[in-house]
Parts: sequence; C-alpha cells; structure tokens
Amino acid sequence: MKKLINWFFSPPVKGPSSIFILRLMAGGVFLSEGILKFVYTNQGIGRFTKLGFPMPDITANFVATAEIVGGLLLIFGLLTRVVSFYFIIEMIVAILSTKISLYMGTSPLPLPPAPPKVGFWAVMHETRSDYAQLLVCLFLLIEGAGRSSLDKLFKRKDRYSLR
Repeated sequence: MKKLINWFFSPPVKGPSSIFILRLMAGGVFLSEGILKFVYTNQGIGRFTKLGFPMPDITANFVATAEIVGGLLLIFGLLTRVVSFYFIIEMIVAILSTKISLYMGTSPLPLPPAPPKVGFWAVMHETRSDYAQLLVCLFLLIEGAGRSSLDKLFKRKDRYSLR
C-alpha cells in the first residue's frame, strides 16, 4: 500500500516540457465542462437527473467542482497522477452511463443532431472527446506532469527539505 501511495504522490518529473500542452488541453476541457455544469442546468443537475444518478443535485455539483479544481490542478501540474486517476474513472463512468443507451437507441438524453443518431457509429462519434480525455489522462497517470509543473517544483523542495 505504501508503494502505491508513493507512486501516486511521487510522480516522475523528468518528462519533456511539452507535456504541458497535454495538461493544458485536458485540464482546460475539464475546467470548462465543470463551469458549464453550474451555468447550465441541462449540463449539470438536469443531465444527471435524466441519466438516473442518485441524488443528482449533490452528484452534479460534486462532479462539477471536481472538474473545476481538477482541471486547474492538471493545468498547473499539481497532484497530476491523483487527478488523472480520478478523471479516468469519471470518463469511464461518463461513457458507460451515456453511450450504452445511445447505442441501443434508448438514451434519455437528446440524440445527436445529425446522423448517425443511434448505434455503433453514433457512439464512436459521440465518444471522441471522452476517448481523447481518457487517453490523455492515462498518459499523464503513467508519465507524470513533466518538467514544467508544480509537481516538479514541490518534488525539488521536498528533496531539499529532507536533507
């Protein structure tokens, strides 16, 4: 258990500075989607209600807050592995809770505006951003935040403070 905790909280920070671009992309999307859940009811509480989530008001607000805070943490590269792990789980839940019913044509959410509206290709089209977010977070989970991150800054400070 100690090794797992250490793995999450002591990520590698020698990756290229260009990892910042991936953190900016994923973090920016999560940040904006979290804000949208508060601004537009149909993206937050309304959506979670239609999907049948328990306590949709609490669940939607929790997810929105986690996306805002987590998005900012990814952008700055702080607690990158922990946040990436959370977002991987969130993306899997999002795909499973929205795309299976789209495949079957029983989605409680509005169907896509243009064909394909249901079935395999509709799911493939509608999951493109979920899939991209999932894979970027998987990359960040494995590789860490890179050199230009707060993870690296704090790792350096921790190293000097322990000596």
